[in-house]
Parts: sequence; C-alpha cells; structure tokens
Amino acid sequence: MFWLKKSLDLPTKANALPGRSTPVPTAEAHFVNGHALKGPYPAGFETAVFALGCFWGAERKFWQTPGVWATAVGYVAGITENPTYEEVCSGRTGHTEAVLVVYDPKAVSYDELVRLFFESHDPTQGMRQGNDVGTQYRSGIYVTDATQRVTAEAAKAAYEPALKAKGFSPITTEIVDLGPFYFAEGYHQQYLAKNPAGYCGLGGTGVSCPIGTGVAAQ
Repeated sequence: MFWLKKSLDLPTKANALPGRSTPVPTAEAHFVNGHALKGPYPAGFETAVFALGCFWGAERKFWQTPGVWATAVGYVAGITENPTYEEVCSGRTGHTEAVLVVYDPKAVSYDELVRLFFESHDPTQGMRQGNDVGTQYRSGIYVTDATQRVTAEAAKAAYEPALKAKGFSPITTEIVDLGPFYFAEGYHQQYLAKNPAGYCGLGGTGVSCPIGTGVAAQ
C-alpha cells in the first residue's frame, strides 16, 4: 500500500499528488455535542488551527477544553487540493494532520489554547511524533491573523529554553499563515469519542509552557 511509505521530505508542486476539485465527504455535526462542524459558528467566536501528531488524540484534547465550542480534524499546509487520508499519509501531498478549534474567547483565550498545544506533544521531533513517523505528523500552528502569530511566536520563544533545560532539542514547530483547511473524512471526526479504546499516540514532554499562566505574549 503506497501510503505506508514514510517520506521525511516535503513534496514540491512538481511531484505532489494532483488531488481533486470536489471536497472529500465529511460529517455535518460534531459527534460529541452536535454543533455544526463547518459552521455557521456563533457570533464572536474565533478559530484556531494546530497540528501535533495523529489528529485523533489531538482533537480530543481540545474538545475536552472548557470554552471550546466545536472541533474538527483535517489537513493543512500542503499542496494537493482536497486530499484523502491515504494520500496525506503517503507524504506526497505536503499536508499535516490538524485540528480546527472553534472557541469562545470570553471563556478560553488563544494563549491558553497555545499552551495546551505545546504541552500536549513533543514539539522538538521534526517529521514525527513518537512512533508515528512522516511529514503528516509534524508540529505546527497555523495562524489566522497577526495577533495569533505574535502569541504563537512568543509561546515558542518562552517554551524553548524550558525544554532545553530538560535536555530537549530545539522546537521544530512551524508557525505559518493558515491556508485551506480540508476537512478529513467523516470517520476521522471525533474518532476517539466513537472508538474510546482507539489509538492515541499523543504524549507531552512533562515540561510546563509559561504562556497562558500569567505570562502575556509581548
């Protein structure tokens, strides 16, 4: 099966898979709370997008967070239009597995979500997360505006010395502008709510990130 080949090099436009013009079918409602997966979202709510390894466990971290209204898993930061899961896993689309978080900023801040992101995985591993190896498992924060970028960059800068003090390598998390978010297939959405004993390869470093604990982004 071609998608089991784990390339650690991102593809170029010349060798990426072609994709398709039609979106891959997905679920309409959040399996846990029934909220609309693709919106419309409540007025005043905001969105954030993170990649921290296999998106099954990553999504659960966020839907369990107070103030989060909905979550969805999908594919970002790649080349191929409307990719399938198998195509993403081939390493030939350039995407990473990501989580879309819809949240009420009056109940949970973006700073707090960024802190949860960093503490829920090992952001120093490059094109892998634990035993999961491949470009689709890389760490990333995909920002929607300049304010999110400032917060993300500040968190990364504050967290890296704390990790180095515990013997970890430099952070490899990419912080880039959010491009198209392609919703993953319906069976991936809220996977661990449907399959409580399902695989979750998520694991943090045990090192606290200061952002979201009273340390403001500068």
